[in-house]
Amino acid sequence: MSHTLGIRQAQKQKTRQALLDAALGLLEEQSLSSLGLREVTRAVGVAPTAFYRHFRSTADLGVALVEEALGSLHPMIRTTVSAEGDSDERVARTVELIARHVDAYPAHVRFIAREQHGGVQPVREAIRAQLDRFVAEVRTELAKDPQAEGWNDDDLLMLAGLYVDQMLVTASQFLETLDAPEEERRRITRLATRRMRLITLGRRHWLD
Repeated sequence: MSHTLGIRQAQKQKTRQALLDAALGLLEEQSLSSLGLREVTRAVGVAPTAFYRHFRSTADLGVALVEEALGSLHPMIRTTVSAEGDSDERVARTVELIARHVDAYPAHVRFIAREQHGGVQPVREAIRAQLDRFVAEVRTELAKDPQAEGWNDDDLLMLAGLYVDQMLVTASQFLETLDAPEEERRRITRLATRRMRLITLGRRHWLD
């Protein structure tokens, strides 16, 4: 009996993931607010009623996509601001990690970039909640650095927000250069590196 339940659970999870993957593919060309559940179920090859066994609505599906796109990135974000290496090494590591992530998951990055200010409120709120978590986690890592001595919590939070915002901008710029000549990719890398260094320089002299 338990074996049968395990098979059913695995099949249910497989269908759920297929719906997420199909929606992500369809969202390459449209926003979530225009996506119909029948489009998604047709792409998967299941009846429309099957959709509701996994999601309450397309907004609910969108929230699940936010978790899939951003939920696994928290360890990576913390790594970018860890105390390992000097400031230039950290900046270079951060830009490289962002570029590799965009190359590996362009559809997820495009979905977040589009829906961050899109028309589906629960999805906007889910993205905002994830970004707030990133900022809080970056603040915690920054506070461990000896350079944080004398900083108050509000200023650390502001600095963390600057880093996270720049990471998002950098991801969007790399996304736009996926099919661009290599020189354009190098230009974006140089620009992102300079911007990160500028934030770091301001951090170094904030208490002067």
